[in-house]
Order: sequence, then structure tokens, then C-alpha cells
Amino acid sequence: MRVLIDPVWDERAAPTQWTGPKRFFPPTLALEDLPAIDAVLISHDHYDHLGEGTVRRLAAMESLRQARWIAPLGVGAILARMGVDAKRCTELNWMDNVTVGSLTVSALPARHFSGRSLLNRFETLWASFVLAGPRHRVYYGADSGEWHGFSEIGERFGPFDLTMLEIGASNPLWADIHMGPEGAVRSFRALGGAGLLMPIHWGLFDLALHHWTQPIESVFAEKDLKLWAPVPGV
Repeated sequence: MRVLIDPVWDERAAPTQWTGPKRFFPPTLALEDLPAIDAVLISHDHYDHLGEGTVRRLAAMESLRQARWIAPLGVGAILARMGVDAKRCTELNWMDNVTVGSLTVSALPARHFSGRSLLNRFETLWASFVLAGPRHRVYYGADSGEWHGFSEIGERFGPFDLTMLEIGASNPLWADIHMGPEGAVRSFRALGGAGLLMPIHWGLFDLALHHWTQPIESVFAEKDLKLWAPVPGV
């Protein structure tokens, strides 16, 4: 199964492409070179997770004609306005799931928020996801602050072969919505600490005040972690 998660090939994580946070490096693969995709997973509607230009191009591509789009409640309408066939889109509430081929995708709570402007916050849902196949399980934490539910997620849906947790675009003042590197390590262990930890959400856009590489340096300083951290841009 090929799953595309929170695709952003856009130049900037912003409402326009002439101003706003600009990506540090180009996409490592052209959209036109993507293989056939089975599912596109959208965690929430923020610009650094849902790129309008990207979605419009994906919706028109032959290699995604049969793809199932999966998103939290309310995000389906945004995708439809961007050209995604509503019949190919499944909206999930927390604790809902959908099966795509041999894969079961479950939407789970996260501690974050939504909105593509200052005037429409909390009008759509946000989520983390478990991707469970016949042999392996992946947890995609998307954007989230630390919260007590991670241990229950690990107990009910784990153990995970791969856990993807955000480490960047964080600040102590934003701890309720972005866990940061130290929080990611604690959350990984709360989820069971099994398998590989993939640090995400730190290397593409400058969305916080910390030094660009500080989050990944902090995680690599931790001991007894099995990390999978591809070099950005490679």
C-alpha cells in the first residue's frame, strides 16, 4: 500500500505563494513522478499540512484517480473545493476507521487546533492516525501537544513498528499544541517505545523561533532510541 501523508509541494506554507514561510529545499520527488497512490491522508487543515496548490494538482493526476482521500470531519469540504472528488473522500471522527485494501486507517485524538485563517478556527477537526496492515503498524502523530491519551493509544492500538512524532516548530509557550523534541521522546515512550521513532515536522518550513536544527539535535542527544531520520532534502 502506498500512502501519501499531508502532502505539501507548495513553495510556501501560507494562503499565498508570494509571502509567508518558504520551504528550505525543493521536493525530493516531482509530483508527476509519483507512483500510483492508494490513499492520501490529511491530518488537519493548516497550510503546512494541506497545500492547496499540491492538492489541486494531485486531484487532476491519473496516478491518483483511484486513491482514497481520508481526512478529519469538515476537511472533506475543503478538499472538494480544491478539486478532490467528494465520492473518493472519507471523513473520520475520532475513533472512526476506514479500510483501504489491506490497510485499516483509524483516526485518533490529538491536542491541537484547526483553521486556515484567524476567523475560522475550530470549524474542522484535527487528528492523529494509526495505519494497521497485516504485518505492521504505524502511528502518525501529526501536530499535537503532549497529553495523557498517548499511553492508552499505545495499549489499544500498538505496539507500533514506526512512530512518527513532531519535534519542531515548538516553543514552551505553545506546549499545549506542539510537544517539541523532549515531549516527543516522552510521548514515544508513553506510546510503548517500540519500533522506530521518526522525528517529523522540523526540517521543511521555518515556523518557530528555535534554530533550524535544534529539534533534531536534541532528539539525537537522547540515549536508547531507535531513530529513523532521513536527511532533509535527500
